[in-house]
Amino acid sequence: MATVTVNGAQVHYEQTGSGPALVLVHGTGSAGAAVNWGQTLPRFTPHRSVITPDLSGTDTTVDDGAPLTAERLAAQVIAVIEATEGGPVDLLGFSMGSTVAATVAALRPDLVRRLILAAGWAHTGSDEYLTSLFTLWQNLGASDPASFGRAVAMTGFSRGFLNTIGRDQFEALIPNMPPTPGTLRHIDYDLRVDIRSLIPRIEAPTLVIGGSQDITVPVEHSRALHAAISGSSYAEIDAGHVMFFEQEDVFVKLVTDFTEGPSTTSAATDA
Repeated sequence: MATVTVNGAQVHYEQTGSGPALVLVHGTGSAGAAVNWGQTLPRFTPHRSVITPDLSGTDTTVDDGAPLTAERLAAQVIAVIEATEGGPVDLLGFSMGSTVAATVAALRPDLVRRLILAAGWAHTGSDEYLTSLFTLWQNLGASDPASFGRAVAMTGFSRGFLNTIGRDQFEALIPNMPPTPGTLRHIDYDLRVDIRSLIPRIEAPTLVIGGSQDITVPVEHSRALHAAISGSSYAEIDAGHVMFFEQEDVFVKLVTDFTEGPSTTSAATDA
């Protein structure tokens, strides 16, 4: 198990595969990279060195338990990049991880070759829907763990996908994000995050990916990120929040084409 110390936190990370570096930053949940990227990661490792940090709040990273900030979590990703590559990487952030990845790109443009933001957003407080959803998660996490897991699974995937996998597989999704203290720290962060002032500082070629059926972070937030990041490309996947589970082939192709394509980004595209 590899770790790096950042501001007193012992940050765990894994590195697999070989080739140019691709850093995957997970979303909300104490299970961290293992649950988010466990299925999709092997699609990249044949031709990429894939690095997956576990941020504060996950089961494998130990810190002081203080409230999380975008800058604090970004410092952890930066330290992992410096410990493994020391130079520019392709950086992909999902959901909560997109706010962290965007912060890394804004604060340390020298470390980010290309940036991918999937199912992301910039500010919670201006959106009553996001505020209410994350508050509901907090309340359920504190009072009804079983309902918390069911609510997260319901909002994480599109209705069509859930009907396709059926009851047994849906029930198997529920334990993937238990309301541990670490998960609740992430949700507290989700409620407070505001990276709007950092967005204009992003210099890396950027691809923003939205899920057209996302009911966790509605797709309008991805569209707004694309509009706010100068020169960025945009793609929409016909999927819910966890788009790389529902449409893995489409997601992997978008990321691969963007990171291995020409150095200039293209106009907005649909997938």
